[in-house]
Amino acid sequence: MGTAVAVANQKGGVGKTTTCVNLGACLAERGEQVLIVDIDPQGNATSGLGIERRTLTQCVYDLLINGVEAGELLKETEVQGLWLLPATIRLAGGEVELATLPNRETRLKEGLKHLVPSFDWILVDCPPSLGLLTINALTFAHAVLVPIQCEYYALEGLGQLMTTITMVRSALNPRLELLGVLLTMFDPRTNLSQQVVDEVRRVFQEKVFRSIIPRSVRLSEAPSYGKPITLYEGTSKGAQAYRELAEEVLERVHDKAWSR
Repeated sequence: MGTAVAVANQKGGVGKTTTCVNLGACLAERGEQVLIVDIDPQGNATSGLGIERRTLTQCVYDLLINGVEAGELLKETEVQGLWLLPATIRLAGGEVELATLPNRETRLKEGLKHLVPSFDWILVDCPPSLGLLTINALTFAHAVLVPIQCEYYALEGLGQLMTTITMVRSALNPRLELLGVLLTMFDPRTNLSQQVVDEVRRVFQEKVFRSIIPRSVRLSEAPSYGKPITLYEGTSKGAQAYRELAEEVLERVHDKAWSR
């Protein structure tokens, strides 16, 4: 039985897609079967895994709105064991259309239920908002991974995200847990980065991952080549950081009832 993780934060530019793609690649590198579900209308996880969005005739929009079988939408990536359910700009209207449909909060869960047994991990790349697309991801997931950028105002808006998680747990998905908070874009040369690390750890304590993702030119370049960091520059500090995160994620779910 697959473990489903929503990678979410309503702030943009905090490393959600980078984390989803590279965590998925690192888990696959360890022999896990991984599916990344791109529900961000920007489709950055899709292009970041080398899938040309303009050539796609169907995407996750068709699963959510038109009831197309998820298996018809799967794309194999360059990484062995890593698959993608892609997004295109068509998903931009999905938020409005979902609002008019029955079971609007559970359509992702229903659409993916037959795929879950086929994968060890399903990682959902959420848009930078707390709308119906993100609510669908939280309703489907076992846990939430929250990336936080090591910059000023890092914690801004996180109270709203935590409230949303609590509401979803209460009304739609009682199993939902916070898997952890991931510090991203850490620059060891600045006092601010260390201050953010200290503050986030004070607030979230043991929920903060030990692994910290550095600010990295290689991590920034990799998506433009349609590759995760493990393929683009596998010996880089960014690749090593995401491998360490993958190991830590595996540790955290090992004793959970919902892991496999």
